[in-house]
Amino acid sequence: MSELRDPKEPKSPDADFSERVRNGSPESLRELAQNPTLEEGQAALLLARKDLPAELIEEIAQRKPLLKTYAIKKALVLHPHTPRLVSVRLLRDLYLMDLVQLTLAPGALAELKRNAEEQVIARLPQLPLGQKITLARRGPGRVAGALLAEGHEQILRVVLDNINLSEAHVLKALSRPKLIPRVVEAISRHQKWSHSYNVRLALVRQPSTTLSTVLSYLPELTVSDLRELAAPGIVPENFRRYLQAEIQRRIQKGEKLQTE
Repeated sequence: MSELRDPKEPKSPDADFSERVRNGSPESLRELAQNPTLEEGQAALLLARKDLPAELIEEIAQRKPLLKTYAIKKALVLHPHTPRLVSVRLLRDLYLMDLVQLTLAPGALAELKRNAEEQVIARLPQLPLGQKITLARRGPGRVAGALLAEGHEQILRVVLDNINLSEAHVLKALSRPKLIPRVVEAISRHQKWSHSYNVRLALVRQPSTTLSTVLSYLPELTVSDLRELAAPGIVPENFRRYLQAEIQRRIQKGEKLQTE
């Protein structure tokens, strides 16, 4: 049976430090952060306070011995008050899934999120398929868009349903001149994206889209968009005559309605 600690017994240094961090005033926190003997565990406790001021975070970030510990680097990057330059400098040292966590963090700076996304995208070629599928399913939109453009069959099964994938990401993928045909086919058959007007317009522009898909979309495009698409150099030459025929059909239909 364990013995109860005597309330009068002095607290351990760790317990005392934890209490000072938890209940400390700004002055007390400053004293703790500036302590030259600050240890890794103590720094982690300080960084766990989301209201820790930026000046104290920068004080911790200048301690090179502390930066040898991954947990401290991660805590610094993810802290909402870490100065931008400190976060950007440490970002490249984060593990993949911690970068992903940062891209999805609601309170993270937009610039930091974008840098983290770029780090993830740069690592995609070296990732095993399993990790790519995980990112395709739950990763940030820009990463999902990059995976969509890769066109791996197993990734296409999940990436188009990613809730972070936006129309802008799909349109960016479709703007690539040498897009793999199965990517185009997957988008054109997807329950959500195949019904987006802008996506349909992009599919008509995309060289890898099949003629049957283009023809199925033409009746729903506006005459102004059809005329723009029918200009030389926009779509393959053999598609232009179908566009011009659709424009003529619309004009004739409009004239017929006016005479009735």
